[in-house]
Amino acid sequence: MPKKIRVLIVDDSAIVRETLKSILESDPAIEVMGTAPDPFAAADKIRLEVPDVITLDVEMPRMDGITFLHKIMSQHPIPVVMCSSLTEKGCETTLKALEYGAVEIIQKPKLGTKQFLLESSIAICDAVKAASVVRPKAIGQVRKIEKKLSADVIIPKPSTWAMAQTTERIVAVGASTGGTEALKVFLEAFPVDCPGIVIVQHMPENFTAAFARRLNSTCRIEVKEAENGDTVLRGRALIAPGNKHTLLKRSGARYYVEIKEGPLVSRHRPSVDVLFRSTARYAGANAVGVIMTGMGDDGAQGMLEMKQAGAYNIAQDEASCIVFGMPNEAIKKGGVDRILPLNAIPNAVINLCS
Repeated sequence: MPKKIRVLIVDDSAIVRETLKSILESDPAIEVMGTAPDPFAAADKIRLEVPDVITLDVEMPRMDGITFLHKIMSQHPIPVVMCSSLTEKGCETTLKALEYGAVEIIQKPKLGTKQFLLESSIAICDAVKAASVVRPKAIGQVRKIEKKLSADVIIPKPSTWAMAQTTERIVAVGASTGGTEALKVFLEAFPVDCPGIVIVQHMPENFTAAFARRLNSTCRIEVKEAENGDTVLRGRALIAPGNKHTLLKRSGARYYVEIKEGPLVSRHRPSVDVLFRSTARYAGANAVGVIMTGMGDDGAQGMLEMKQAGAYNIAQDEASCIVFGMPNEAIKKGGVDRILPLNAIPNAVINLCS
């Protein structure tokens, strides 16, 4: 029987600790080895038994989660998943944690609707599993919580593809675990006249706006959270808002994005498959697809559809990925034209779009 992923939950709220414990232990691949109300109690538990993954709250008494994360990464690195509420300040702070070595951000589960808790459980368990494979170890059995939906629920598969290739090119990008840092490297390499870029990065609601602002401050191009109807322009990257699907559309010569509600697709919202399918339909051979680090198979089917529509697709290579799941699945499906290390992808995209 595969070894379970041992998780330590660190959160000052007893209700949140119990909710996370219940969610994680509902997955047969995960075992909660303990809980702690603050970093000091957590440190005592780690001295006795080292967990495979830690879920860590941001705001706690005696020591905040960011300070504790820094201590963990400098003294005894352990994969950490940050658990944060949706305050504006919390978003900015938690994004900083990714720079300190946190693997993933998850939204604190609201004690509300059954559907929210179900979707939270999917995201939380997947985040813990993704964190556990950052190191070379088996992940164990994957729990099937509900039927995994395809992009069909948001946009039907087209019977015909987009128009012939034109001079205006579009870049569609999908990423998940490790993608926040990968996208920073990717976007900072582009010149101000680069082709328009649309990105799906798996991230909770509200975090994408703060993430886009941070990238906008370091990149030569404009980076913003996508809003419904935003035009895809040269020198601009649009990042899909958390908890909303983002589709590429075309009206005449103008490419723009549509932001939509809808169920999880390939276990995610926003879904890379949804973006890639819409890109196949409305851009076809005018598109370049890029799939980056991340766990699971979101984007694999959509990337195949892009290739069938005439797009040229690039996958990040295993050596430069935090988790080689999404690129590997796209490669296995046959949707990838070229496999490149992260630092070589921007130049390849620029050359393809020249």
